[in-house]
Amino acid sequence: MQFITNGPDIPDSLLQAHEDGKVVFFCGAGISYPAGLPGFGDLVDKIYQKIGEKRNALEEAAYKAYQYDTTLELLERRIVGNKQTVRQALAQILKPKIRRENALTTHNALLQLSQDQAGRIRLVTTNFDHLFDIAAKNMKKKLTSYLAPMLPVPKNSRWNGVVYLHGILPHDKKIIQS
Repeated sequence: MQFITNGPDIPDSLLQAHEDGKVVFFCGAGISYPAGLPGFGDLVDKIYQKIGEKRNALEEAAYKAYQYDTTLELLERRIVGNKQTVRQALAQILKPKIRRENALTTHNALLQLSQDQAGRIRLVTTNFDHLFDIAAKNMKKKLTSYLAPMLPVPKNSRWNGVVYLHGILPHDKKIIQS
């Protein structure tokens, strides 16, 4: 089915699965670009700049292989302050500019699209930011957040909210919970 001229043709089976609450939306860093947040590679670069470090050979190999999580883990093991130093830099870098035009447009759309007929929201994100929470609050929607290891049971009757695969910045933005 096409909803707009020259738009994508969405299979009826996908539309039915969505109505039945069997579709999950997966979202990555790109949805937060309009709010001024970097992608994962740029984030890694900014963390190194913020703490005044250069990648060693092992970190550089991981970085060039697009293994950004490994790059940061290696950095955390190597530097003074370990994980805490990296997490503090991360929190300082991940400050969204929510007053920017269209900063939350994609988050708003995903909250609406991911909602099934019963009103349940099914989203999974790799992002650390609170932009889904802010968008939901602006839309006057109640939103539950799930963080590892307390992930929801993947049954239709039990899951309603956003799963943060890599954790989320706490509201005080000092450390990342995961």
